[in-house]
Amino acid sequence: MGKATYGTGSVRPRGKKWYGYPPRIRTKDPVTGNTIGSRKPIVLGAKSKMTKTEARDALAREIAKRRGWFRANGQMMNDGSVTLNWFCNNRYFPLKEGDWKEETAKTKKGLIQTNILDDLGEIPLASFDRFTLQMQMTKLAKTCSKDTVLQMRAYLRDMFAEAMDQDFLFKDPAARVKIPPQLRERDTTTLTWDQLRMALEVLFERDRIVLELDMTDALRPSELFALRWKCFDFENSRLIIQETVYKGKIRPWGKTRKSLTPVHLPPVLVSDLNAWKAKCPDSSPEAFIFRSDTGSFLDTGNYRKRVLHQIAEILNLPNLTFQIIRRTIATLSQTKGSVKSTQGLLRHARTPTTTDGYMQVIPECVEQMVDSIHGELRKPSTAAADTAKMSTNRRAKERRRRLGKNTNLAPIGTKLSSAGLEDTDVTC
Repeated sequence: MGKATYGTGSVRPRGKKWYGYPPRIRTKDPVTGNTIGSRKPIVLGAKSKMTKTEARDALAREIAKRRGWFRANGQMMNDGSVTLNWFCNNRYFPLKEGDWKEETAKTKKGLIQTNILDDLGEIPLASFDRFTLQMQMTKLAKTCSKDTVLQMRAYLRDMFAEAMDQDFLFKDPAARVKIPPQLRERDTTTLTWDQLRMALEVLFERDRIVLELDMTDALRPSELFALRWKCFDFENSRLIIQETVYKGKIRPWGKTRKSLTPVHLPPVLVSDLNAWKAKCPDSSPEAFIFRSDTGSFLDTGNYRKRVLHQIAEILNLPNLTFQIIRRTIATLSQTKGSVKSTQGLLRHARTPTTTDGYMQVIPECVEQMVDSIHGELRKPSTAAADTAKMSTNRRAKERRRRLGKNTNLAPIGTKLSSAGLEDTDVTC
């Protein structure tokens, strides 16, 4: 049985072109007055110039024209047949693109397409209910990470809220969609100080400086590999983060508003960076501190596979990535300073991001805290002499109370006669 098209038709490739097959549209013959149905295929465009999704959107626009769904100003009328795919590509995404950066928009659109539109895109908005959306969330919970499920629930709510604001819906089916209780837990891998030291000890000069700098200042790889020699402030012992790299492009902005900021360098690391500058083939201000053989910045994915994964294999570590390094430093820093200091180190805009997303519980620290709490409780108070007297008096009162209760008890072996007198058994 073929897949339901919900009155939106279907798209098929034929030769070098996309052809659209609209649902049978019945019109009235102006000559005979009879009702006739037509389902002729529509040429949508060349396969080399449009994707299947774009072909579906083109077919939807053509069907809308034929059925008279457009008003005089070109706005699409709400007759209950607008699909989720059409709404996202023609209404939702254009509104969001102003808030999303270019690369962020590509990532978010890809996630929404893969996790929502591929399954639900051809269903009309008016046909959605809470059950359909909840089943989609349950499906995602079985295959996707916890963060992905949370994002998709947020996007679903935002989409249908926007559809209501634009009068495509009268009731929001996503308002009560819940997060399934059984979710895949996010990765919480952390390393120890000794494992970090071992990783630095097996590296050569450049890679050692790269990782030591990354561990010391908890830098993101997009910030680390975008550093140029003009960012190195030798006199003030700091690095000034001015730009980031992402998917092969230089960006004049960071992940958060606090990303682009000076970071402190310890004296030994300043000396190592200065020595590395003397050895670099190009130490001009615009040159990258950690450059590739072609003079460009290092690629994060390539460095992760070529260096980090090899170190993890050599040292038998559970895993080693830049994310794990940042999480490890955030966790281990609990014994080195306050939570606000850790937030400043990671340059997070919000404290919950630091405490909930990065800092993990250290069992040894919990044990030390329990021992410390118990040690404080066992110390004598400032009024120990007075409380000792109070305790002695309470013990004496308790002893007298117990003795008073025992005097009313009959000795063991005593029986009461019918006259109420006590008789004691006599052993013959």
